[in-house]
Amino acid sequence: MKRLFVVALLWGIAVAGAHAIDNTVYVNPFIGTQTDATGALSGSTFPGATMPQGMVQLSPETENYVTWDPCSGYDYNKDKIYGFTHTHLSGTGCTDLFDVSLMPTTASIMPEELQKGEFPQTYSHDKEQACPGYYMVMLQESGVKVELSATTRTGIHRYTFPQGQKQTVVFDLDRSTFRGEAYYAGRRAYQIIQSQMRFVDDHTIEGYRVITGWAKLRKVYFRAEFSRPIASRLLMDGGRNAGKSDVINGRSLRAALSFNPNEGNELMVRVAISPVDINGARKNMQAEAQSWDFNYYTRQAHDTWQRELSRIDIEGTEEQKTIFYTGLYHVLMQPNTMSDVDGRYMDTNYEICQMPEGETYHSTFSLWDTFRAAHPLYTLIAPDIASQFVRDMLRHHDTYGYLPIWDLWGQDNYCMIGNHAIPVVADAILAELPGIDVQRAYKAMRESSTRSHLNSPFEVWDKYGYMPQTKQNTSVSITLEQAFDDWCVAAVAKKLGFDDDYKYFLRRSEYYRNLFDPTIGFFRPKDENGKWIEPFDPLSYEQPCFIEGNAWQYMWFVPQNPQGLIELLGGEKEFLKKLDENFSLTATSGEVNGNASGFIGQYAHGNEPSHHTVYLYNFAGKPERTQELVDQVRSTFYNATPCGYAGNDDCGQMSAWYIFSSLGFYPFNAGAAEYVIGTPLFTRATLHLDGGRDFTILAPNKTPKRIHVKSVKLNGQPLRGLTLTHKQIIAGGTLEFKMK
Repeated sequence: MKRLFVVALLWGIAVAGAHAIDNTVYVNPFIGTQTDATGALSGSTFPGATMPQGMVQLSPETENYVTWDPCSGYDYNKDKIYGFTHTHLSGTGCTDLFDVSLMPTTASIMPEELQKGEFPQTYSHDKEQACPGYYMVMLQESGVKVELSATTRTGIHRYTFPQGQKQTVVFDLDRSTFRGEAYYAGRRAYQIIQSQMRFVDDHTIEGYRVITGWAKLRKVYFRAEFSRPIASRLLMDGGRNAGKSDVINGRSLRAALSFNPNEGNELMVRVAISPVDINGARKNMQAEAQSWDFNYYTRQAHDTWQRELSRIDIEGTEEQKTIFYTGLYHVLMQPNTMSDVDGRYMDTNYEICQMPEGETYHSTFSLWDTFRAAHPLYTLIAPDIASQFVRDMLRHHDTYGYLPIWDLWGQDNYCMIGNHAIPVVADAILAELPGIDVQRAYKAMRESSTRSHLNSPFEVWDKYGYMPQTKQNTSVSITLEQAFDDWCVAAVAKKLGFDDDYKYFLRRSEYYRNLFDPTIGFFRPKDENGKWIEPFDPLSYEQPCFIEGNAWQYMWFVPQNPQGLIELLGGEKEFLKKLDENFSLTATSGEVNGNASGFIGQYAHGNEPSHHTVYLYNFAGKPERTQELVDQVRSTFYNATPCGYAGNDDCGQMSAWYIFSSLGFYPFNAGAAEYVIGTPLFTRATLHLDGGRDFTILAPNKTPKRIHVKSVKLNGQPLRGLTLTHKQIIAGGTLEFKMK
């Protein structure tokens, strides 16, 4: 693939500080933006400009109204761009956001055209570039060169128009997602409740929109400043022409803004947003975007991303570095900043709250995905940020009543099952991250595990010791996942000395056993009378007792007690036989769930329930098989092209799997602050930890064909077993693999 993201050519700047390697040059934001010919590979990522945990993600839309896949709004296979919007989701399986769209053109816009709101322009990947904090594309019909950058809360546009041509910018508050009668899981289409544009002066527009969809009653306020005066404007609310009014309210607002071409070919726009109010957007602009020097923003973005990406240094091939650092980039993009520069944010009860000085509130917690590896990676390499995430989750608990399920734009959209903020909080407490009120955090964990809500009727859980399918849909998946969450509560209770709680939640963590059928060797659904529900097909994705998977993929989700799972299956010999079959059985039954892809037998790397499964051989005396499978997944389902992921990246979870698994260890039990050994990809990798400590991973005799581990030493001493603790890593030192 043509390398379009060489930072040195874009900016011609030296690497900031003493860090000799510029890791940003290995980030390719196009990875994950394309499906392959079979439609099997789709990361649903976007290539636009953003900052680490940025509120703004400024990126193009290749669909007029985004539907399902890709949910990011950008499809590398498409050849048209409809606008550039300021908020996006990266790698998710559902879609939302796409706020405040701008589209430059050289066309004259008539009222009926503005009412329709479609201004697509073709583009070519040969004239498209992206790197951290920068995006560029040439629009073919108009000849306009579009360049984008971003601060945390502000999008920066630079348009270069052809000499002597008309200069128009379509400013659209009506762009959103699919508007059909039904969208996802029975939900109604997304609706704009109210919006406003207010022309403050001939350079400035302020306004807002309130929209409901996946996130309920979402409020987005903005301030847009242009580098040159607006010469004329056309304002429309659907079919209503607002004339010369300086303010327009409605639900389908668009403006066509014209600029005088005699004043220059270059036009810049700064768009600050806020989830709180207009004043918040003004303050965000004032604090972050006072310059009209576009290169200033690209330099700032580069330096910020370089600092974040330099938390880990690796020695590998160009392709390995590209996959690794693009993955780290995708992890660090979210959760997203959701407080203004003054610390104000909108809570789950829609009240404006104030963060303590120096703290930032975050949202976009895709927890069913990210608890597995993305959050443990933050815990390991960015503990200060991980601690803030926990504090934000506790604030969510205080107003919402339980820890977040899937938090978006400050609201819980309640997507997926279980409550996987619990393992994130447990991992942070067991890792002893500073800055967390442990007693308050445990209280939130306990209440979130006993206070019934939609998919978690705990009175049913306690009464039956499992979720009956006749009482709760997706019952088998919920039983397995809730049992894991309960183990996390038990582990923290034990650490804090709450013995009764420890015994209670540890007993609940074994409830998975109550849905295991030894006659067929699978977890399967029961009714409230304890009878197996028929018919049952372990290959089927259409059974309502599972979510986004089948019985084979959920067979292995007992990360809190792999030895218990081995016992259920009749000991190591029978367990290994079943596990081998999992990775070899290619049979199907009915249609495969759209979220399942990246298959090795029944293993589906393209969806999260399978992610820990390759490491199970460690617990049954065959670590060499784990090492083979880790290498197979790394080399088969990741590459440095636009279709470089075997499924949705899911806010960095797919990427985080690769990062851990290429370093040589993985958080198999994601709530335990420990890791199981795999096989390293690099001859050398260094984690730069808090306190100036380094943890170096060496595999000096590693080659592409040497994937098996002969021995592992920690600080010169043989590592005991196949487990590495968080405490051992953050102490610094050297982990050395000898390969065979």
